[in-house]
Amino acid sequence: KRQGEDFPIKAKLRDILVEATRQATKQIPLRPNAVDPWTHKNTGDNTGRNYPFIYWDIVPGDKLKLTVMPKGGGSENTVKLFMLNPVEGIKGFKRAVIQTVYDAGPKPCPPIIVGAAIGGGADIAIKLAKKAVLRPIGQRNEDPKLAELELELLEAVNKLKIGPMGLGGLTTVLDVHIEWGHRHPASFPVAVVTQCWAARSATMEIDKNGNARVLSHSVDLSEV
Repeated sequence: KRQGEDFPIKAKLRDILVEATRQATKQIPLRPNAVDPWTHKNTGDNTGRNYPFIYWDIVPGDKLKLTVMPKGGGSENTVKLFMLNPVEGIKGFKRAVIQTVYDAGPKPCPPIIVGAAIGGGADIAIKLAKKAVLRPIGQRNEDPKLAELELELLEAVNKLKIGPMGLGGLTTVLDVHIEWGHRHPASFPVAVVTQCWAARSATMEIDKNGNARVLSHSVDLSEV
């Protein structure tokens, strides 16, 4: 979520988004996926403690931009975090990406999209890798060296020949996207996020007067 610093709703926005999740679950309907880890009870409405989890970015302006990315357990369960020794460097990063795809095999329903990130601490690396998954297929990193590395890794992981749904073939991964952030000298966190081929996501922008438009799809909001 990218919230303009002058957007009129702030503190109550999370409550609004949680209620919207409840309504969407009932009206669409959506499969309820919020389970208490201690009792295994499903809340039935896709909300719960720290759920849905919302990433917040405060930016200049007076608009609110919301992006939703539902993620299935198959692709989420093959996500990996590596806390590498800094001396492993880029070779270690490459190995982590290839190893993650190899270990995932057919579980995330390939062909998949891979988001890979270095930087910050463990939590930041994961966030950056998930952000990378949102980038459209074929859109390269703005840094030419990283763009080249993305293509190198795309070629490398497809040589694994896991193929669609793990049945073998030349296309295991649709694209590899890289993000990064500065890190502590003693840490080298690498996160690798896998996303199934469906890659469902949607983006909406709302101005300060409540006028909304969908940026990712052709939708007539007057009928919603």
